[in-house]
Amino acid sequence: MRSRTGWRRTLLGALASLTATIGLTAGLAEPAAAATGTPVAVTKYRYTSEAGDYIGQGGTAAYTPATATITAGGTAEYVRFRVSTDSTRWDVDLAAPVGEKLHPGVYRNAERAAFRTGRSPGLDVSGDGRGCNEVYGQFSVNQIETDTSGAITVLDATYTQHCESADAPALKGVVKYRAYPLSYTYSSDSGDYVGAGLSQTFTGATSTFSLSRYGDGVSYQASGKREYWSAQLTPPTGEQFEAGRTYQAQRFHGDGIAGLDVSGNSRGCNTVTGQFTITKLARGDDGTIKALAATFVQHCEGGDAALRGTIHYYA
Repeated sequence: MRSRTGWRRTLLGALASLTATIGLTAGLAEPAAAATGTPVAVTKYRYTSEAGDYIGQGGTAAYTPATATITAGGTAEYVRFRVSTDSTRWDVDLAAPVGEKLHPGVYRNAERAAFRTGRSPGLDVSGDGRGCNEVYGQFSVNQIETDTSGAITVLDATYTQHCESADAPALKGVVKYRAYPLSYTYSSDSGDYVGAGLSQTFTGATSTFSLSRYGDGVSYQASGKREYWSAQLTPPTGEQFEAGRTYQAQRFHGDGIAGLDVSGNSRGCNTVTGQFTITKLARGDDGTIKALAATFVQHCEGGDAALRGTIHYYA
């Protein structure tokens, strides 16, 4: 499986040209701290164990390459994620139904990975030698990529596991290996027309995302959970976006003011006041924005009610 492989090469090329000194190249170890505004791949493991869960013993912990050795092996058919320190070891196995490959999505009714039956996906999380005989649970894959040999190069997933019975205390975890953030969230005040007073989070397990050029800015789309969102962000006339800068905005950009237009589910504003902050970005050799992270606050028609959101497109 090689989802977005061509795009990934383009992005990595863009990032490498911007940050050659920090080693943002596929196949290398976790990159060092990046310059302000530069996207950085994330590798980490975090778990939370309910009281009575045998594997996690009711505890919580988080690990990064600074505190543990973290690896991801196997293929898109069967992924093996490993975390080890001098005093602890965690193993997370995620498996597609027999004969299939993992792809972004939600995998319910998981069985113990090595012994899964029929069309069930597989899950098996063990810690410090403690494992389950029977596994009940589910996991979500937000991102997964492989190289030409089929080996895992990118993984972003979450899981919920119950040992021995479906109603046993839960162990929940977050698994990331060289993954760039990819998500959209919004929160709408009561009275906001576009968000209708609701809030939602979209990730790769349930949603798709795209980023394209829009004048000197970008057009961003997120689709999933029976919703569709679009955001157009443009810098003030004659300017280019800068990471770390906050822009005052209206619907259409002009001299000294940026453009902001966020619509959702066919609801949009005739006039906009608000602001947004570009927190991270990366450009290709031609200057096109390839990765972006931003936050925004939008008011429709001069009202007080706000729509707030966060965009992460591989940044």
